[in-house]
Amino acid sequence: MLEGLGKPILWIVIPCYNEEEVLPVTAPLFLQRIKEMSESGKISNKSRILFVNDGSKDRTWELIEELSKSDEHYIGISQSRNRGHQNAVLAGLMEARDVCDITISIDCDGQDDITAMDKMVDAYLNGAEVVYGVRSSRDTDTFFKKFTAESFYKLLNWMGAEVVYNHADYRLLSSRVINEFADFHEVNIYLRGLVPLVGFKSATVYYERHERLAGSSHYPLTKMLHLAFDGITSLSIKPISIITGIGTIVSFIGFIGIIWAIVVALMGKGVSGWASTVCIILFLGGIQLISIGVIGTYIGKIYMESKHRPRYIISEKTWEPYERHYKG
Repeated sequence: MLEGLGKPILWIVIPCYNEEEVLPVTAPLFLQRIKEMSESGKISNKSRILFVNDGSKDRTWELIEELSKSDEHYIGISQSRNRGHQNAVLAGLMEARDVCDITISIDCDGQDDITAMDKMVDAYLNGAEVVYGVRSSRDTDTFFKKFTAESFYKLLNWMGAEVVYNHADYRLLSSRVINEFADFHEVNIYLRGLVPLVGFKSATVYYERHERLAGSSHYPLTKMLHLAFDGITSLSIKPISIITGIGTIVSFIGFIGIIWAIVVALMGKGVSGWASTVCIILFLGGIQLISIGVIGTYIGKIYMESKHRPRYIISEKTWEPYERHYKG
């Protein structure tokens, strides 16, 4: 175990979007966990639970404010509008990096086993700068969700994007890693793939994932598919290489077809027909549209990156309530 002065300050970063049903259930669990780790001497009593309100439309922010008044360990920030889960996590990490030694990001729904935090902190104390929380199994998932999730991780790795299998956003990061991560300025962020790019010594902690404690999931199939496609196009350019390969193969086949058509015509055995022509046109047209769509996605990402828009805007902090100051 690494020896140091004092105890590490931990901030648990929890993104929240319309979590008024589950927040009263899971907030006390997070508080209990942070107090137990503090009493055991693993972390400092100055550790905090940071809720990041991602532009919720319900009473989530009001509940966060009430929690911050009930116990000093609860704090919160609110984004000016909904900017997505990944940006909410990023906002929390950037807020925490100068005031804590380690952060643990975790969702608010209670599905991730919070007792795994003890093992994460132990791994950090033993030298790891990044600790990934990895699901030990997917027995609670439906066959469809299990198949699509596992296929997604395999697809990402095949595309050349380095991701940890069965790892979502439950992870420990040291302030050293977060400070380096701050130099990654891309707007299209996919934390599961960006964190491994930072490097540093890492460890893995396995845990059982449970059912959501309350409320409903905010990640339907459409959002999951969008996240998957966004992750692939943000971390890899292999789809463009695949398009080039398909184009080369189709062009080669087309060249052979031209030679065949010329030979048949010279032999006087040509038979007029529309079916083969239509099939070829539709086939080539489909490939062209798909290719243009994928390339267009990359061009769109370049367009968004070139604007250098902020990835998040913090409008409220529980420890610094906003006050208007008039200039007149």
